[in-house]
Amino acid sequence: MYRSHTCGELRIEQVGASVILAGWVQRTRRMGGMTFVDLRDRYGITQLVFDEATKKELFLQAEKLGREFVIQVEGTVAERSSKNAKIATGDIEIIVSKLVVLNVSETPPFTIEDETDGGDELRMKYRYLDLRRNVVRKNLELRNRLCFETRQYLINKDFIETETPVLIKSTPEGARDFVVPSRMNPGEFYALPQSPQQFKQLLMVAGFDRYFQLVKCFRDEDLRADRQPEFTQIDCEMSFVEQNDVLEVFEGMIKTIFKNMKGIEFEASFVRMPYAEAMEFYGCDKPDIRFDMRFVDITKEAQTKDFVVFNSAEYVGAICATACAEYTRKELDALTDFVKRPQIGAKGLVYVKYETDGSLKSSVDKFYSQDDLKAWADKLQAKPGDLLLLLSGEKQKTLKQLGELRLEMGNRLGLRDKNVFAPLWVVDFPLLEWDEDAQRFSAMHHPFTSPKPEHVDWVKTQTNLKEVCANAYDLVINGVELGGGSIRIFDKELQAAMFTCLGFTKEKAEYQFGFFMDAFKYGAPPHGGIAFGLDRFVSLLAGLDSIRDCIAFPKNNSGRDVMIDAPSLIDDEQLNELNLMVNLPKD
Repeated sequence: MYRSHTCGELRIEQVGASVILAGWVQRTRRMGGMTFVDLRDRYGITQLVFDEATKKELFLQAEKLGREFVIQVEGTVAERSSKNAKIATGDIEIIVSKLVVLNVSETPPFTIEDETDGGDELRMKYRYLDLRRNVVRKNLELRNRLCFETRQYLINKDFIETETPVLIKSTPEGARDFVVPSRMNPGEFYALPQSPQQFKQLLMVAGFDRYFQLVKCFRDEDLRADRQPEFTQIDCEMSFVEQNDVLEVFEGMIKTIFKNMKGIEFEASFVRMPYAEAMEFYGCDKPDIRFDMRFVDITKEAQTKDFVVFNSAEYVGAICATACAEYTRKELDALTDFVKRPQIGAKGLVYVKYETDGSLKSSVDKFYSQDDLKAWADKLQAKPGDLLLLLSGEKQKTLKQLGELRLEMGNRLGLRDKNVFAPLWVVDFPLLEWDEDAQRFSAMHHPFTSPKPEHVDWVKTQTNLKEVCANAYDLVINGVELGGGSIRIFDKELQAAMFTCLGFTKEKAEYQFGFFMDAFKYGAPPHGGIAFGLDRFVSLLAGLDSIRDCIAFPKNNSGRDVMIDAPSLIDDEQLNELNLMVNLPKD
């Protein structure tokens, strides 16, 4: 037996007990004739005491211990004279009577502390050391708890956890597929699933009624803070349901998880916001509603004077930041620089300060009178002390730019508190979006999303396609798209019409989805579902800005695993077995 207790278990009640502990040396402190060692495992830290006066040989042995040595000790629990309230075991220490070094360690490349001196790339290269850090380990423990709570809720709701294949057929509609060559079928390839979409629908055809899976998915796309090439979904599907049924079940799941894991109770039903409203007032389909600052269209009011910037614009929009009239010129210039960044692309920023004395000061006050500016302020329901920020231009671009500006102001004003959670459902998405490069429509979600019942005939007759609404929904919390889903097409004719809308020939649709369409011949039930990003969910609960630290072994921003150095070249023998040739791009 290597240990009788963990390093986070012992308390003042165990004083006098003989114990055995094992773990890693966190640090050593030498104070005269005493050496103190902090011993760590995943459960906590316990202080060990080596006394030169009573056990000199043991004391000398302890002096040779280095950081991250793996050791086992036997000893007696004693009350600490200098207690440490910062750790759970801070009332006790172990008077060591026996020390065994189980394994020595080289000096780690960075300090294994909550506040480490290791940069991202270094920590990713030695991820197995990074995972020893308390802050990272807690994220993985949180992930484990979320998986447990999810499974418990869904199983109690009669969902069956069912695995689906990892090697599937490539159906490149959306992100790029990762492909896998088949040795046994020369020249042919599997794809890794972007999601189990078709299989979970086939499970509904099979009569499984309620399915879920915590499933690995793969997308070959450019990375950012909330994306990885491989990620995990909480994937779910239900039969004989309409949109409201799905939303009620999974709103219940979210409420249960927040109550059990965060002690937060959402009493009211989640807000349901149409996609068009989200775009019009927040500039994106995943609005952060922890704070207000909705857009106000003042195009009509702004195009009354000889100011060519506004007069030539399709749209003039404004937000009102409360209690910000004291913003300095330097701060306003910084905001202007922010919106002019290439990734945002605005040409400039107009401001109006509503001074506490009731006067209005603006960057365009040589074009507009006090009455004009007051009319703008009134439309935004501004009060003395507030700051109005205006952008103009082509409407859709300007809405997105205002959305970025709104979030930046939310950050500057401390309105995006990570301990506050504001969920909502975004509904009534467009079914299709026009792809200018391909000169055809593409599916906003995926090709199996059903149109709203009132728009089914438009899809079947290929009319008014820009106005067709999808029977789809996203769950958004704090500006993060946590999950999304839809009611699915279950009628063979409607599915064929959808493929036609997307520019598929009959032959192409048959080649890629023939097996799927065939299944609909045998009595497919009405069905719908949703998938949540497990990694995003954990990072939201943990208050992280990136999903990377809630994944045990993540990739970097280039899609590389720097720990194992993957992806990597394979030798000619393997290439020959797979009947492959590598054609590298020229420099």
